[in-house]
Amino acid sequence: MLEKEKINFERTVLVGIVTQFQNEDKLKEYLDELAFLTFTAGGEVVKRFWQKLDRPNPKTFLGTGKMDEIHLFVKEHGISTVIFDDELSPSQQKNISKILDCKVLDRTNLILDIFAQRAETSYARTQVELAQCQYLLPRLSGMWTHLERQKGGIGLRGPGETEIETDRRIVRDRIALLKDKIRTIDKQMAVQRSNRGAMVRVALVGYTNVGKSTLMNAVGKSDVFVENKLFATLDTTVRKVVVKNLPFLLSDTVGFIRKLPTQLIESFKSTLDEVREADLLLHVVDISHPDFEEHIESVNQILTDIKSSDKPTLMIFNKIDAYQHDSIAEDDLTTERTRKHYTLEEWKQTWMSHLGEDHTIFISATEKANFEEFREKVYEAVRKIHITRFPYNKFLFPDYKDAVENA
Repeated sequence: MLEKEKINFERTVLVGIVTQFQNEDKLKEYLDELAFLTFTAGGEVVKRFWQKLDRPNPKTFLGTGKMDEIHLFVKEHGISTVIFDDELSPSQQKNISKILDCKVLDRTNLILDIFAQRAETSYARTQVELAQCQYLLPRLSGMWTHLERQKGGIGLRGPGETEIETDRRIVRDRIALLKDKIRTIDKQMAVQRSNRGAMVRVALVGYTNVGKSTLMNAVGKSDVFVENKLFATLDTTVRKVVVKNLPFLLSDTVGFIRKLPTQLIESFKSTLDEVREADLLLHVVDISHPDFEEHIESVNQILTDIKSSDKPTLMIFNKIDAYQHDSIAEDDLTTERTRKHYTLEEWKQTWMSHLGEDHTIFISATEKANFEEFREKVYEAVRKIHITRFPYNKFLFPDYKDAVENA
């Protein structure tokens, strides 16, 4: 079975650039992530190409020599797909496809393809299709390869342009239809959210593949799909959770990623509304990932973009069971001590200490390590919101008056 899957993997090549804003180390991180995205989509990365440039070539993204080198490799090794780490303009994608004579994708296109694979519900499929149509519209002319034979002349001018314009009209109509459909579903979901009663809403947010769904299953006793791939969960799952005597709503949301396509932010607006309307955010971080600090920055940037950065937040540093650090011998006086040498205890003394002990928790969702501490801190955070926002409940909060004064 495994051999069959390997045969079906598309042989791919990854391409990136080093610029004044992105050094070699940063490019390697991005290409590592792009390789994981490619694996998630069903591709096998055969080779990576990169080039140092002040800025991308406006016509072909890379220089002529590098494009010839990639073309030769593609031809000799039977490569079916070339994936660029940055978003290509419609003209760049058209020019590159002509040169390489194979399928050319960019990071945005790849993420959209993964979302299309992962969409389970009608709503998620509608959101993904809208994003795909918005991405496709300006690229239609470049995708009509069967029109390349038109060199002008009698009888060869009008029909091609008419066909492209017809397709553009079809896609525009489809976008309008999908937007209407999403607006209708958004209204229904808004009513559902308003009918959830006077319960505090807690949303799990974080980079993709940090363990949000695993945590959701462990806390909410739900059955959310979990897989060690990017964007395993697209549909928002909401569960009622009770910690001690306090009920609240916990939602699992789509994972964020660096260079998240703007089309997805727009089409997944309603999914992100779960974050916007949440009273408390649980920002889950994969502490075992070498780039976890940059993942935090990416998530915080998206939270800022959707105007949710000022919400009460607990930082949940997950996967402590998988955390590893490089060690330095006591007599080693040549090796410089960097972040990769920090133990978990040393990390807690860095910028994390400024977050406050009440707002940071180190756990393992799979091993359920430190889960009692996690439940206690979530309970306290939810309780603080509840007693200041909702009517007095003497059964839940017999010490209500004292709690309000101390909140």
